Amino acid sequence: MRSIRTPATPPRGPRSHRTALAAAGLVAALALTATACNGSGGSASDRPDATATVTASANSGNGKLRVPSGIASKLKDHGIDIDQWAKGGWKNWDKDKWLSAAKDFANPVIEGLWKPERMRSAKEADKTLSTKDASADQGISDPEPAPVQAVAERTPYHRHAAPVGKVFFDSPEGSMVCSGTVIKDVNHPGRSNLVWTAGHCVHAGAHGGWYRNIAFVPAYNDLGKSESQLRSADASQVAPYGQWWADWASTSHQWIQGGSETGGAGAPYDYAVLHVKPERGSKSLEETVGAALDVDFSGPAPQTVSRVGAWGYPAAPPFNGLKMFRCVDRPGRLSLSPSLPTMYRIGCTMTGGSSGGGWFRVVNGRTELVSNTSIGPTGNTWLAGPRLGKDAQALYENMSETYGGR
Repeated sequence: MRSIRTPATPPRGPRSHRTALAAAGLVAALALTATACNGSGGSASDRPDATATVTASANSGNGKLRVPSGIASKLKDHGIDIDQWAKGGWKNWDKDKWLSAAKDFANPVIEGLWKPERMRSAKEADKTLSTKDASADQGISDPEPAPVQAVAERTPYHRHAAPVGKVFFDSPEGSMVCSGTVIKDVNHPGRSNLVWTAGHCVHAGAHGGWYRNIAFVPAYNDLGKSESQLRSADASQVAPYGQWWADWASTSHQWIQGGSETGGAGAPYDYAVLHVKPERGSKSLEETVGAALDVDFSGPAPQTVSRVGAWGYPAAPPFNGLKMFRCVDRPGRLSLSPSLPTMYRIGCTMTGGSSGGGWFRVVNGRTELVSNTSIGPTGNTWLAGPRLGKDAQALYENMSETYGGR
């Protein structure tokens, strides 16, 4: 949130057992406090196919840069030298070379870039809404909710919140972190490679472009180890299911055109979908994690929703981004302008870093994603997220149809 700005042994047991446990964990967490109740992005022609491997002397990785041919051509067209990319060329944020159009997403894989220590040092993607802005709601917003203290998720995370993880990326300000959720792919049941997060976790909005080196780590720090314990932890304890790089990302046109450091006119459309692939291997994300959630695109009115739960990895003080937390509350309405759709708002003390984390509710005994963390006040007393409607559904369906079968 933009406060608001936002191979060791893998988990054992049959996949079906892990799936049941993971799903039950999310449902149970909500059921304890609530009664269960009944875009943008490139076209098919933008999709890169063949992959070329470039060997470079990269300081931050192992020197292997995997670049789909379509991306290589795209970067070259913008004057970007692929041979220099893994050596640090990606750190050039020259405005003329910062790709911003929906069709220009490019995220070549640099193996070994996201080492455990680099992940630990990533800062929160902050999206803060000032108290003054929050009150300028023209009488449409519901009263500000009372703060709800964030609760640490039970460990291991893969048993209680398996679809939740961290989204890492590089920006002109340095390495950043958000949260994300594994979602189902309607056209590829049981084999989804889709992750839901916030638009501001992948694209800077109206005055910037696509972020770089975007990767998803499900069940990050699965055992909830402390910072000192993580210094001696191996990669499998930090990333039990490995790293998953985004080979395509889509966010809303409204975010690209109107998003800003404080959310701006793009805040009610601050969502994104990633299509990811493993840094190594070929198994799908859903098969690997053993869980994925449906997305509710009906945009239910807040007054019809008894409870929602927000999950994420808050990174700004008093949190440090290493552990997963959750808040559960009854949502209300937040209006930033009479001309914009209202957003959901709940009481929650999670800070930046929880951006992009999923908001879940139980429908007929099944947990569904209904929103994601977008913005919040400087005092970190509440969170707000977009209501997902037809625009969000169109973005999702395009991602599934065009990129889901990779």
